[in-house]
Amino acid sequence: MRNRLKVLRAEHNLTQADLAEKVDVTRQTIIAVEKEKFDPSISLAYKISDVFGLPVEEIFLKPES
Repeated sequence: MRNRLKVLRAEHNLTQADLAEKVDVTRQTIIAVEKEKFDPSISLAYKISDVFGLPVEEIFLKPES
């Protein structure tokens, strides 16, 4: 799933490890989500959206058809 995670992390001066700690996952999970190799669960997507104060739809982009 396409996402803006890397850009948002940079804008908020967060490392992958920082974000992982905030949402209670491993750094490897954040890496996999950023590289679009892993789609986050709904609960993880909402935790990430809470960190950035954005709706899920503004972080995780609908796949192009």
